[in-house]
Amino acid sequence: MAKLRKLTDKWYKTTLMRQNDLLRQHMPDTAVVTKQELHRMLAKYGMVYVKPTRGSQGNGVIRMERGGGAKATYRYQLGKRKWNFSNFKEAYRSLSNQMRGKRYIVQQGIRLLRHKGRAFDIRHMIQRTPSGDFAVTGTLARVAAPSKIVTNGSQGGSIYATDVVLRRYTNSAGRSRLHRRMDQLAQRTVQLFREHTDGVNELGMDYAVDGGLKPWILEVNTKPDAAPFTLLADRSIVRRIARYGRRYGRRYNLVAKKAKRGR
Repeated sequence: MAKLRKLTDKWYKTTLMRQNDLLRQHMPDTAVVTKQELHRMLAKYGMVYVKPTRGSQGNGVIRMERGGGAKATYRYQLGKRKWNFSNFKEAYRSLSNQMRGKRYIVQQGIRLLRHKGRAFDIRHMIQRTPSGDFAVTGTLARVAAPSKIVTNGSQGGSIYATDVVLRRYTNSAGRSRLHRRMDQLAQRTVQLFREHTDGVNELGMDYAVDGGLKPWILEVNTKPDAAPFTLLADRSIVRRIARYGRRYGRRYNLVAKKAKRGR
């Protein structure tokens, strides 16, 4: 069995999850960054995300895009800063300076749904319950701060109840179907991780939802932050998360320092 710390590596988690047919259908195309892989994926998808294999809270995440037209142009954004290039060679040279020799993955870009003009994704918290099985104990939506490419609360994102941001896209029955599928993916992921890794008691599942209401697994966190759940009106959610966490020895810092309550 692998140690839990191996699950902090995004590429290890990706290769592990790809072994499961259901999970693979809901995972964006992903590869370790090389010059050739980055060029291929930009040509195929037009937009990608470049992420450090070890990192959290959206730190170091880069969005890169390929412009159309007679001659392709390239641009990328890190934080709020943007760079533009007339060719891929120049773009990759600049990006390499940002990566500083560390290992990164490149992930197919999913066009996120938007709330009030800003992109959002969905976090599901799945935990080991007092009876020993696993259950999704909380869900919320994270809406990106203005001009940001990541939704994390630590990057100034706003926290909403999930159904609030989904209402304009689907009715109650559609939202229920989406929640059931995300719950199913979370259960399958925790089952797979526990088969290969010691000490898995909780996961934070981050989903993008595209225009066809298909959930895509963007990231899986083995030590998810519970603080954003304190910003939901329903306080029973964070109380349940904290109660379950105590049973397996987890103590959460329940102070949301940078995340904002959605209004």
